[in-house]
Amino acid sequence: MTTPVVIAATTRHTATLHSTQALKCLLDATGPEDEEGIRKAAEMVHGMIAEEVAAGIPSKRIVLGGFSQGGALALYSALTFPEPLAGNAVGNKNIPVLQCHGDCDPIVPYKWGQMTASLLKQFMSQVEFKTYSGMMHSSCDQEMQDMKSFIEKLVKP
Repeated sequence: MTTPVVIAATTRHTATLHSTQALKCLLDATGPEDEEGIRKAAEMVHGMIAEEVAAGIPSKRIVLGGFSQGGALALYSALTFPEPLAGNAVGNKNIPVLQCHGDCDPIVPYKWGQMTASLLKQFMSQVEFKTYSGMMHSSCDQEMQDMKSFIEKLVKP
């Protein structure tokens, strides 16, 4: 049996986060979206998946994941990938999603995470939203354990 692959999505061509203005621009929900950049980044993720498949890993054993903007990219990439991922039907509309969020995040407001989960639940049946009390824009041991359990359920040895 092949080993599962977890591809952590990130973007390499976003604005620098060393500038307060760049950060404000990146997180301004009312500002313009970089639709072309998002699509290009997803194409890069799709290319990474294709490389793993070419190396012998079945797409049904590939899990996408990411942190913050990378998590959004992972979700978009999974939903737009034309082949099944981690035991899902083609189109990946019924993909299991684990969305984790700290309730004290000053970068990506907690309510944005809740709104995203609510929106996903309108057309997806396997969305799980986990809240971590006191966690800011970071991760914690419990979140890592929750992700490990989630992946182990998806991709059995």
